[in-house]
Amino acid sequence: MTPAEYIQLKAFARIDGAIVGLMWIASFASYVGGLTTPGLGFVAMLLGVGSLVVAALRLRRFRDYAREGVISFARAAAYFTLIFLYASLLLALAQYVYFAFIDGGYLVSTYTSLMSTPEAAAMMKAYGVDAQQMGQSISLLAQTDPIYIVLNILSMNVTAGVLMSLPVAAIVKRKEPVSHTGEQ
Repeated sequence: MTPAEYIQLKAFARIDGAIVGLMWIASFASYVGGLTTPGLGFVAMLLGVGSLVVAALRLRRFRDYAREGVISFARAAAYFTLIFLYASLLLALAQYVYFAFIDGGYLVSTYTSLMSTPEAAAMMKAYGVDAQQMGQSISLLAQTDPIYIVLNILSMNVTAGVLMSLPVAAIVKRKEPVSHTGEQ
């Protein structure tokens, strides 16, 4: 890969990472709202799963338009990983702002309220989780600095991007451009 091709790869990945990152921010906001409004929880899930599809489609678009229909496995994997890196950085910034300045204990108090319901008690019992243990976990979350929460989520997202880049790159890679001349 030449330096110009690397610059092109990063530039396109930044744009696509911003698109996916905005989807993740909307998904996170929907998740937080979905703790008390069930319909938003479904929206969060759709945005999260949809972002994977969007990232794969944007990789295919990069291959077809910027790379003239040809992309190697390694370049496709690098591109997809960069999309996730840039999206993760954008989400991390938004989550840090939320946890440091907006949340004010909302998430912890909502988790505490949810865990005190009979449904949650039955679920914890079914999974063998002690209510006291769950309370300690929620208390630990309340004491955790926002930067540590965000860094944990950031590292999980980047790792997921690297792992998902492999099957997506295997599907999207192409050695020769597809002819659109109408010949068969």
